[in-house]
Amino acid sequence: MSAPATVDAATRALRRAGVIAYPTEAVWGLGCDPDDEAAVLRLLALKGREVDKGLILVAAEAAQFDGWLDWRALDPAQVARVQDTWPGPHTWIVPALARVPRWITGRHAGVAVRVSAHPQVVALCRAFGGPLVSTSANRAGAPPAYRRGELDAALLAQVDAVCEGETGGLASPTAIRDARTGEALRL
Repeated sequence: MSAPATVDAATRALRRAGVIAYPTEAVWGLGCDPDDEAAVLRLLALKGREVDKGLILVAAEAAQFDGWLDWRALDPAQVARVQDTWPGPHTWIVPALARVPRWITGRHAGVAVRVSAHPQVVALCRAFGGPLVSTSANRAGAPPAYRRGELDAALLAQVDAVCEGETGGLASPTAIRDARTGEALRL
């Protein structure tokens, strides 16, 4: 396995259309610049995942989602329900603005988003200056990696940086809920 990368090294990789592996609240994730189609398609190919499923975006603060989310499509109570859970391990499907590319939304009208409290994720998003793609660092159908030592060596050989750090220790990936209804889509 490659030596752990610093936040600065990972950020440099992200700015060069790279794919990184990094610890999140529960599992190790793969990330890239969500605005870079080639980087996202490369990440999806590494996972063996179809674009139709859509991807999660993670940020250091809600303001990093400006230009991504259509908060006006939600009523004030729905917005409050979402924002009251952040920062934290809560992912919400929020209506997407028209500019959000299909390689992020997949076949959906919304985008899955989370403002993280995990220090590594926060540091990466702040250094990068915006949200990152966040999907589990495993091939589609394989179990997620809760510890660095559980990461697939063949997958790691294909990423541009593997961040230092540990996951937040959650027992399962973050729950995903619909911002309009509150319905749980993944617990």
